[in-house]
Amino acid sequence: MRFEVEYTPQQESFRKEVNTWLEAHVPKDMGFPVDAKDLTSEDYQKRRKLGRDLGQKGWLWPTAPTKYGGGGLSIDHDMILEEEMERRGLSLPPYYDSGGTLGGASILVWGSEEQKEHFLPQIFRGEVRTWQLLTEPGAGSDLAGVQTKAIRDGDEYVINGQKVFVGSNHGAEWSWMIAVTNPDGERHRNLSWLIVPMDLPGISVVPMDLLTTGGEGGAGTGVKNTVFFDNVRVPAFNLIGGENNGWRVASTHLELEHGGGGAIRRNTLVERLFAYCKATEREGQPMSKDPEVRRLLVEVFMEAELSRLFGLRNYWLAHARKPRSYEGSQSSYFRKESSLRIAERILDILGPYALTNDEERGILNGAFELHQRGAIVGLHPGGTTDIQRVIMARRIGIGRSTREEAGELA
Repeated sequence: MRFEVEYTPQQESFRKEVNTWLEAHVPKDMGFPVDAKDLTSEDYQKRRKLGRDLGQKGWLWPTAPTKYGGGGLSIDHDMILEEEMERRGLSLPPYYDSGGTLGGASILVWGSEEQKEHFLPQIFRGEVRTWQLLTEPGAGSDLAGVQTKAIRDGDEYVINGQKVFVGSNHGAEWSWMIAVTNPDGERHRNLSWLIVPMDLPGISVVPMDLLTTGGEGGAGTGVKNTVFFDNVRVPAFNLIGGENNGWRVASTHLELEHGGGGAIRRNTLVERLFAYCKATEREGQPMSKDPEVRRLLVEVFMEAELSRLFGLRNYWLAHARKPRSYEGSQSSYFRKESSLRIAERILDILGPYALTNDEERGILNGAFELHQRGAIVGLHPGGTTDIQRVIMARRIGIGRSTREEAGELA
């Protein structure tokens, strides 16, 4: 059975066009650093420029409507663009931007026409990038328990509170968040969803001292921050989906964050592991010739391939507008657990060299060491493994009289 996507001659012609354009516009030294903390301001600005250039072509968010700055292209064209960016060690977009990945979808589904015309072109053309402000010190897995308040005052909302584990480094022009707009209201029906310009008075961003988990541009967000709000005034126009309807709006971006939109990326670290074992000798022969190493490599490959196929299935379900239920959380749960199993097998193959990133003993610029950290940390963001199990149970009707529906996608 073949699991690979096959492309038509016309689509392969588009691939040639993409390659020609990328060769002319992607700097040769752009490959993102392994650890996000190593991304310099100069490197970051290069990625932002590439994003704007892609946006002008309609290739930054290829399937988004042309009316709002997207490319209006098919999913096949999107897959080709992502594959060719990935071959260059980059993602699409080439920097962390939850506004395009998650927030833009929520605006497409829930925003007014005026809001779509104002916010979406700036996101889809790469003119702004955004962070998501969700988790708080007392509200992570129980996201409906947020305490940050946004109280209406005339034509503005006044925000007070804090968000944690936010974004990446080098700042963002906008953020989107959920906050309490009716402190006396019923749980889930007391929240609203807002777009917040990050240059407003009263906003403070403080980096958190944490284990970083990946590089800018596809491998993760790495650096995290705490964002404080002290009487921050946001225009009421920036409220998306209506007051106290924020939980329904959030169901869209949460569905995507939990894997409901799928993914087509391969596990490039696994490909690099195979190449390393073929090229590196141990006791006079390539490591890949060792029977135990070969057994472990097969297990790593199966884990990575199963995770890829889950993502590919969900990608098709979402873009083909097929019915969805538990599939997103199923994929997310498997990916999180699988990444930990892959990390254990890499440690068995490479030994202590997988745990160091120094210049003398580190392997592949510390990529394997970063994965050892990231596999542990990755069990938590975007919904913990326990949360994914709860969602799956609710979607198939366990413990409730009615089944929970999947979040609405654009």
